[in-house]
Amino acid sequence: MGPDQQQDAGGECMTEPRTLEQCKQRAAERIQEERECLCALSRDIWRRPELAYQEQQAHATLTRFFSCRGDWLVEPHYKLDTAFRAQWTSSLSHKESQPLHIGFLCEYDALPGLGHACGHNLIAEVGAAAALGLQAALEFTQPPRPVKITVLGTPAEEDGGGKIDLIEAGAFMDMHVVFMAHPGQDDAAYLPDVAEHDVTVKYYGKASHAAAYPWEGVNALDAAILAYNNLSVLRQQMKPTWRVHGIIKNGGVKPNIVPAYSELEFYLRAPSLKELAKLQEKADACFKAAAVATGCRVELSSSGHDYYNVLQNKTLAKTYVENGKQLGMQFQADNQALNSLSGSTDFGNVSFVVPGIHPYFYIGSDALNHTEEYTEAAVVK
Repeated sequence: MGPDQQQDAGGECMTEPRTLEQCKQRAAERIQEERECLCALSRDIWRRPELAYQEQQAHATLTRFFSCRGDWLVEPHYKLDTAFRAQWTSSLSHKESQPLHIGFLCEYDALPGLGHACGHNLIAEVGAAAALGLQAALEFTQPPRPVKITVLGTPAEEDGGGKIDLIEAGAFMDMHVVFMAHPGQDDAAYLPDVAEHDVTVKYYGKASHAAAYPWEGVNALDAAILAYNNLSVLRQQMKPTWRVHGIIKNGGVKPNIVPAYSELEFYLRAPSLKELAKLQEKADACFKAAAVATGCRVELSSSGHDYYNVLQNKTLAKTYVENGKQLGMQFQADNQALNSLSGSTDFGNVSFVVPGIHPYFYIGSDALNHTEEYTEAAVVK
């Protein structure tokens, strides 16, 4: 008999139950065993940054990573061209109609002009590492448990909302819980990622010679500037937790032509969907008022999905903190984390359909996300 085995009263060989701490230790050992491969995975994605829905190289790197581990079933183009699904099932799962289904999410899109300034290469690495660690712990568990692990490759977080596409395609339908971790400036089990709506504003005027007969024109650039200033004035009445930021994408073609067309793009953010709807109503009024004042025609459209605020799961957050502290993580106080301002993520939409957690982890740099400095900090040496 092995060291973990004993005989029952009938002389049959039995394996002693493994403790939770032993299973955690086995998970940590597996991640350490895969350390070089995981670091190489992250570096490869970082070196070749790709924009939303164009993550061909990152997609190939991740699907190859799981395909090389023969006990994972990989679907390389799952629902979206640059999405994937990798699944592992325990031996007992085939006998259960509904085994516990645990999901891990990998992001891997980059930012235009900055590369991986949000550390999505690290999100991919962490998702893969956590899945392999859990697999090892479950293989070590006695008695065995019926569990299915799914790793979802989710493209286009920075622009478009790939997770929302996958929700609508049914990718999360039978999951019981889902995990994803994001790099940041602190260790935090929860930050209040807010709801977000993007809006594209197009003004249509009339071109004319700007010197000879400007009165014949209808100036679409004036409408864009008025809209921008309308929103600037609105800030006096905005709640401290509301955010509005935007750019003028098109302001005309030449100074001596009255601009017949202008275009702006804005992001609106608020802590909840209810507050976001109020902010959107006020912003839309600003855009429409500029059209009335200048005589332009205005079109408002959204280029993608609305991002929902992330729902806090206190049970998972508490467990994350307890285990993180054992690994040396130093967490913010709860009141500090809840009062921190954060961005938006399509994981918020996931949290409305599956219980989950979206914690943050410190990477040893005080650089801020979406900066050149964070791009450099996000590379695995």
